[in-house]
This record gives sequence, structure tokens and C-alpha cells, in this order.
Amino acid sequence: MSDIRDDVRDTFAELYGAQPDGLWSAPGRVNLIGEHTDYNEGFVLPFAINRRTVLALGLRDDRRLRVGSAFADEVVEIALDELAPDALHGWSAYPLGVAWAFGQFGADLAGAPGVDIYLESTVPVGAGLSSSAAIESAVAVALNDVWQLGFDRQTLAKVGQLAENRAVGAPTGIMDQSASLLGRKDSAVFLDCRSLDSEVVPLGLAEDDLQLLIIDTGVSHDHATGGYADRRASCEKGARILGVESLRDVSVDDLPQARELLDDETFRRVRHVVTENQRVLDTVRTVREQGPTAIGPLLDASHVSMRDDFEISVPELDLAVETAQANGAIGARMTGGGFGGAAIALVSSEGVSRIQVAIDGAFAEHGFGQPTMFVVTASDGATRE
Repeated sequence: MSDIRDDVRDTFAELYGAQPDGLWSAPGRVNLIGEHTDYNEGFVLPFAINRRTVLALGLRDDRRLRVGSAFADEVVEIALDELAPDALHGWSAYPLGVAWAFGQFGADLAGAPGVDIYLESTVPVGAGLSSSAAIESAVAVALNDVWQLGFDRQTLAKVGQLAENRAVGAPTGIMDQSASLLGRKDSAVFLDCRSLDSEVVPLGLAEDDLQLLIIDTGVSHDHATGGYADRRASCEKGARILGVESLRDVSVDDLPQARELLDDETFRRVRHVVTENQRVLDTVRTVREQGPTAIGPLLDASHVSMRDDFEISVPELDLAVETAQANGAIGARMTGGGFGGAAIALVSSEGVSRIQVAIDGAFAEHGFGQPTMFVVTASDGATRE
């Protein structure tokens, strides 16, 4: 972390001609299990990872906001009073959208000073590790501090989600921001996306000499377009036909009746969400009762459900998962919104290298681009540095 903190501080000074008033950071996240359940008011089990977005912030004596980042050459500037979703574009919609969203949650920004912000990140973009939520969460904790707003972490998660939904235009749920803000070392965040109640669940991976291997396929995805929005619409359609507020209200026992009422595609979308909710609950119980070595079949079943029922996998993800499973992984699945991004494999420490070599070989044999692989550990959430 020290290198990126120094880089961010130095670049801020070069960009804005002054030292920052402080540094803040927030992690990306990996979702252990519970995919596309968050916006259906279901259950998820993500954890914050040891890849972070770091920002430097300096207060201004006017009401202008300036944001720069390692992601783009430009510095985007806007007046605080001119913030609106339609006025925000490109990468800057993530940080500036957070500033706008605070006002939607009742923050009195009439006397708030402007700020200069500069961002860098070690969270891979487009890998399904929520680089966007890392930006939003870092900005949220920073502005919450310097504007002295006093919002709690659960509200900051809502602020980040609203920024992503309205300013960026991605119809995502609240899981990513919650994981980035609530994460704890060597633990997952068990989140009820209806009540927003959360519980830290110790994972004990190190104790059992296990590693979580991320396999970034290099296939990029974009939540603001295409399939993600279609899947969300299918879920809403299913809930409407079944007469429930959300698919959270449908149990595994209700699926035979749902099959009678829904067309085949909508039923399969519903079945994924309903069974995935149950898998999250089963995973939490299994970790507590038997430890992490026993959750492999649940991870495997989650991938099959996303591949066949929700249809959000791609050949590269399927190959990564199948190769990991065939070479000794305890369990493996795609993670994130789908249509690209990353897979995860729960593996013994001694098996990491073998699986990496096997996946590299399999991708080459199939003519796919070389994947990027790295181990992540569960990290603490957003903080002032």
C-alpha cells in the first residue's frame, strides 16, 4: 500500500499545486457466493479484498469540485451546485455521482466547500471485482469526513449505490458498496439485501491453509448496458407474475408452482435467484459448522446455475472453472455480474501453482487470451489512511 499512497500524494501535489488534506482508501470485493441476488432483496456473501482504490483530497475555498485519476488524462471540474446525473459523464460520474447522491439522502451541502480529488487503484477494471464500488466507497468516506456529514456505513453504501444507479446508469444492487465499506480481515460480510442487516462471518481460510485464486479472463463487461439490465428485468417480471414484492419471497419449495406460471426463460432466471439465495444460507451455515473446506459443492453448483439458468457465463469463464475443478480446486465459480470478468477457485495453498499452470495451458489450447491470476485475501473495508 505504501507505494500507491506515495504515488497518489505526489501526483495530487503535481496536479493541484498543493499537498492534500488527507488520504482515504477502499477495497474492491470478491463475491464468495450470491450472484444477482442483491437487487432481488436476497442474500449475498462477499468479502473485501487486498486490492484498493486510494484517493487524496484537498479542501478548496470555493464550491467547485475537481477530480483527476490515473484512469484518464483529464481533470473534470464542476460546481457543487451544478451536480446532477445528466451533467456527469464517463469515469468522473463515479466520484462526482457520490457527491451528488449525498444531497439525495438529506445532506445539507449549502455550506460545504469544494474539493480537489485524485484517484489511483490496484483493483482490476472490468474483472468483476467491483472497481467501481471501490471508487465510490473511497469518495464516500472521504467526503463524509471532510464535510462532517456523520453518515453511518450502511447509509454510505446506499449513497454509493444511488450514484452507480443514477449517475453512472448501472442498475446494480447494494452488495458491492456494502462489502467495500463493511469488510473485515479474514471474514466475509453476510448481507441481507432487504433489511440491510449485515454480519461479519469469519472464514478461517488461513487456518485451513486455503487460498482464493482470482482468474481474470480479460473479457470485459459493462453493467450499464446489455445483459445485466435484461436479467434484472426478467427477475422483476417473474416477481410480478408470481405476485410477490421480490424474488426474496419465493422459496425453493415454490419452484414447481412457479414453473406452471412462468415461461421457460423467466422461470430459469427465477430458479437461479431462488436457489442461489439458498446456497448463500447453506454456505454461511457450512462455514460455521464444518469450515471452508466443505463449501466446494455449493460454489460448483452456483456456477452451473449461472451458466445454465441465468446464462451469464462465457466460454472463458466456463473453461477457467472446469480446469480449476479438474486440477484439485475445492470449488470454483464465476463471480461478479457475468458476461466476462473473473472466476474464483478455492484451493489449497500447495495447489495454487498447479492450477495456474493448468489454466494458462487450457486457455492457450483454446486460443483464448492469457488470463491474469492472483490470490486475494479478505481485507478491512474503507478507511482514512
